Amino acid sequence: MTTERQGPASAPAPAPDAGPALVGIVLVSHSERVAEAVAELAHELAAGGPVAPVAAAGGTPLGGLGTSAERIVAAAREVDRGAGVALLADLGSSVLTVKALLMEDELPAGSALLDAPFVEGAVAAVVTASTGAPLAAVTAAAEEAYTYRKA
Repeated sequence: MTTERQGPASAPAPAPDAGPALVGIVLVSHSERVAEAVAELAHELAAGGPVAPVAAAGGTPLGGLGTSAERIVAAAREVDRGAGVALLADLGSSVLTVKALLMEDELPAGSALLDAPFVEGAVAAVVTASTGAPLAAVTAAAEEAYTYRKA
């Protein structure tokens, strides 16, 4: 189940020189290092052409474990290219924080919380978004990652 925000953008539209209109990806984790590592992995695996914008929003402003609404909003605005923003969250309160931000219209229009595994879903989302696919296809690819079998 995807939670999505449809209303007007809470931030100005991206500048015309911000790059192609690709879906942006935000990785929300309780750990800054985990969010950054997964963002780096997904970015590297999608390389070979234009890569969708990816931002990590992990940890607290003081460097501890936790979730920061301010970091999530800043990351979403950073990756917003006008084609939507897909947010993947790791655990409990990060999911609740993203849901609250969506309900409070704090995220750019077209932002969606994806119901997907954090690492596999992030890779699938970034690879798919990098092809220029719309938010619905990025969502489907990330959510399909639940079916990946390892044995």
